Amino acid sequence: MREFPKRVLVALGLIPVVLGCVWAGGPALVTMLALASGLAAWEFYRLAEARGARPMAGLGIALSALIPVVVHARFLGFWVPPVSVVALVVPVLLTVVLFARGVAGGPLAATGTTLTGVLYTGGMLSFVYALRYHDFVVDARGGLALVLLPVLVTWCNDSGAYVAGRTWGRAKLMPSVSPGKTWAGAYGAVAASVLATWALAAFALPPMAHVTLRPVGIVVVGVVLSLAAQVGDLAESMFKREAGVKDSSQLIPGHGGVLDRVDSLLFTLPVGYVLLGSFLGYTP
Repeated sequence: MREFPKRVLVALGLIPVVLGCVWAGGPALVTMLALASGLAAWEFYRLAEARGARPMAGLGIALSALIPVVVHARFLGFWVPPVSVVALVVPVLLTVVLFARGVAGGPLAATGTTLTGVLYTGGMLSFVYALRYHDFVVDARGGLALVLLPVLVTWCNDSGAYVAGRTWGRAKLMPSVSPGKTWAGAYGAVAASVLATWALAAFALPPMAHVTLRPVGIVVVGVVLSLAAQVGDLAESMFKREAGVKDSSQLIPGHGGVLDRVDSLLFTLPVGYVLLGSFLGYTP
C-alpha cells in the first residue's frame, strides 16, 4: 500500500506520454518503441545472467532497439534488408560467439538467449507500430484506437483476474510459476476481456477508426487476447522465478521494470494485430 501513491503518480506521468507518442506516430513513436525495446532487452539479459547464462547483451540490446527503426524505415519506403539478409544475423551472431566466447563461454546458451531476447522484446513491441499504421487506419485517431484495443483489453484482463481471484479463487492455476494466480481468476480474466472488447467495438472503434467487429469477432478477439495476456504474464513470471527475483528491474518507481509492465502486451500486441486483420470490417 505504501507503493500505491508512487505507482499512481508514475502512471499519471507516463500514460499521457505514451498516448501522445502513439497519436503522433512517426519518429516520436519509433523513439519510444526503440527505447522501451532496448530497456526490456537489457532486463531480459539480466534475468538470463542471474541464472548463469552469458548472452551477447550489448549486441542483443542494439538489435532489439533497431527493429522498430527498421519497421519505420520500411513504412517510409526506404530500403531495408530483405528476409534473406536479415537471416544473416544468425551466422553473424554465431561468428561473434565463436571468437568472443568459444566452447568455454557457453555458446549454445549465449546464442539462444541473445536471439530470444531480441525477438521477445523489440520484435513484439514493434507490433505497436504495425497496429498504429494498420491497413484499416486512415488517421491518427484510428491508429490510436487500434493500438488501444489490445492494451485496454489486457488491462481489463488483469483487473478481471484480480477481482475474480480474490473473490472466488481457490484452485491454483500454476503455483510453481505464479502462486497467486487461480483458475477462477483465469475465467474472470476471459469474461472481463470479452466485455472490454465488446465495449470498445461498440463505442470506440466505429467513431474513432471507422471499423467494426462482428459478434463472433468480439468473442474470438476477447477470448484469444485474454489467453495471450495470461500466458505472457506467466512467461515473464517463469523467467523471474528462475532468476530468483521479484521484478525485472527497478527502472519504473513503484512498477518494477519495463518487462513487468509489458509482459502481457508482448503477447497481446502481435496476436491482436493478426486477429484484427482477420475480423475487422469498415463501417458503412
